[in-house]
Amino acid sequence: MELGLKGNVALVSAGSKGLGYGVARALAADGARVSICSRDAANVEAAVARLREETGADVIGSACDVTKPEQIEAWVAAAAAWGPVHALLVNAGGPPGGLALDMTDAQWQAAFELTLLSAVRMIRAAVPRMTEGGSILTITSSSVREPIERLGLSTVMRSGVAGLVKTLADELAPQQIRVNNLIPGRMDTERVAQLDEAAAQRTGKSIEDIRSASIAKIPLRRLGTTDDFGAAGAFLLSPAAAYITGATLRVDGGMMRSV
Repeated sequence: MELGLKGNVALVSAGSKGLGYGVARALAADGARVSICSRDAANVEAAVARLREETGADVIGSACDVTKPEQIEAWVAAAAAWGPVHALLVNAGGPPGGLALDMTDAQWQAAFELTLLSAVRMIRAAVPRMTEGGSILTITSSSVREPIERLGLSTVMRSGVAGLVKTLADELAPQQIRVNNLIPGRMDTERVAQLDEAAAQRTGKSIEDIRSASIAKIPLRRLGTTDDFGAAGAFLLSPAAAYITGATLRVDGGMMRSV
């Protein structure tokens, strides 16, 4: 299936590894020009080199802290030198785990700026450059449908992002800009490994037992891969999904039980 991405300009935040990298690789493999960002300049440089080698596509990168609006603007402007922006993946690292009422005001504020306000800022920077229409895709979490134990900060802020998606799908439709949300299940990423390690330390169980228990709850009986996620992300960001907006797609192997 041709996604129609050849020559399109795509922005992928938190794209140096994990789920963001998976989407960036899928976009580049289909011919998009891709600009990634991440806070760590060395990680960005390494990821850009790897993406160019793997796909042969035009790929650039910027060191960008998405809690800093001036850095977001610089990242988007650099990619817009290619021409109109066609696609934006909104992604950022997750807030720390813990009981919701144990979190301080400073932790709540930091989570708001990292997860929700950064999404607003990235979209606000990209939309004026989407002069030919385009697609915006956010990554949230299964917690927006089924809250996850000890991830209250993430649940609240990512639920806000899900609300933002539905709001902007209506507001941006007249400009032919689509806005959707992608929910990962249990994926084989560094973030999930960190959560498994924290659960093992908290419960006294081994990491292997924690992971086995998670996999047992997934109908497909395996963790998802970055390729699984990247393919879904590239589709929703592409012209092939031209009549999909305001939607949430789960890439979870059937894990979530809600309808």
